[in-house]
Amino acid sequence: MRTVGRGLPRALAPLGVPAYRWLAGALVCALAAGGLWTLAVVWQVIALGGGATAVSAVSAGFAVGMLATALLGGVLADRVPQRRILLAVAAAELAATAAAAALALAGLVEVPHLVAASVVIGVGQGLYYPAYSALLPSLLPAEQLLPANGLEGFLRPLLVNAGGPALAGALVAAVAPSAALLAAAVASAGAVGFLLGLPSTPLRRDLAAEASASGRSAVRAVLADVAEGFAYLRRTPWLLSTLLFACVMVLLVIGPLEVLTPFAIRDRAGGGPQDHALVLAAFGVAGAVASLVVASRRLPRRYLSVMILLWGAGCAPLALFGVATSVGVMVVGAALVGATFQAATVIWGTLLQRRVPPSLLGRVSSLDFFVSLALMPVSMALAGPVSAAVGLTPVFLVAGLAPTALAVAAIVLAGLRADELAHPLDGAPPAADGSAVPAPGGLGADPVPPTAGGRAPRGDD
Repeated sequence: MRTVGRGLPRALAPLGVPAYRWLAGALVCALAAGGLWTLAVVWQVIALGGGATAVSAVSAGFAVGMLATALLGGVLADRVPQRRILLAVAAAELAATAAAAALALAGLVEVPHLVAASVVIGVGQGLYYPAYSALLPSLLPAEQLLPANGLEGFLRPLLVNAGGPALAGALVAAVAPSAALLAAAVASAGAVGFLLGLPSTPLRRDLAAEASASGRSAVRAVLADVAEGFAYLRRTPWLLSTLLFACVMVLLVIGPLEVLTPFAIRDRAGGGPQDHALVLAAFGVAGAVASLVVASRRLPRRYLSVMILLWGAGCAPLALFGVATSVGVMVVGAALVGATFQAATVIWGTLLQRRVPPSLLGRVSSLDFFVSLALMPVSMALAGPVSAAVGLTPVFLVAGLAPTALAVAAIVLAGLRADELAHPLDGAPPAADGSAVPAPGGLGADPVPPTAGGRAPRGDD
């Protein structure tokens, strides 16, 4: 593994920046809380006598909450110091998980309480991701963005899909789901503590100058911000095509993966909470390893094609969940899906931070959430009823096989192979004032959208 400055391996180089270490500490705690909650809430629902439909309701609550604030999160991330947003989100998630844990420990929790807590956590995530994505380039130099995204890609599956669920599974088996919910609240408190130590950074946008030039009221300015983000999305083919592909893929995949996996484990393989935790751990550990591998190397030359094929073809092992009767086979399938998904996600995060102008990064990150995940609550809400109607096997077969064909179609129809060659990512990112800094050979960041009163170039034409 290559080393970069201070003798740190390339994948760990961002940890040499003190401010980033505070952010990384908060990220560790927040992800651990998410991993604990993911498994604990499912088995709390099952302990209350709920089935796949009830789990769908809880999962859909999270997705609806996240989508409800996704666009607002992008506007806020480009207008409010991101530390304030992250701290408010962490405090809200602490309140939600602590309330659910207290009710469960008292024997008073019901499914609607868990749905409400999931909505609050989802709302927080809709605000969190744009702020985190917009903050990262303010803390780190451009050459450390890929390692930072790789480090997040390492931590996220390791904690959300492996460590957190493993601990939650052990607590559920040894004590009760309420103990795992309490552990999630403790982890959320840790995230608040780390964020209190994170220094504030200035916005990479001159709001005063924009307000003076446009003369808009605050409400009109916010609406104009949203419209500007959508306009950038519409005229940027690589961004639009990737998000449309992701939107359909999520519809096909997320519901089966999040809602139906525990029932496939229980009904087809005779497993329980610890087997569910093992499957999630395989997904997470494989994803973590893949993230470190990507972070330790340069971006692939064909970064768009590689990324979309990793996502599309990486769904194929989900078909195993529809036919396997062994937890071991499901573990292998989950590992393959986790590795490909996380490798693609590291590339995607870096791609946004390198090709999107800084003044728009929060809004584009929120559009990433909004457009690509718009059908996530639909997928989660439909997974239970559809599987009850047609069975687990057909649902998992479609989830595993259809995305590969969609990936090939996206690459060909959107002309992504020509785009990635015309925009190599070995040059400089956009400057802090939003202008494109030319890269060696005349290739730089994507053209910049209009300032107030200006007219945009045609994006990636």
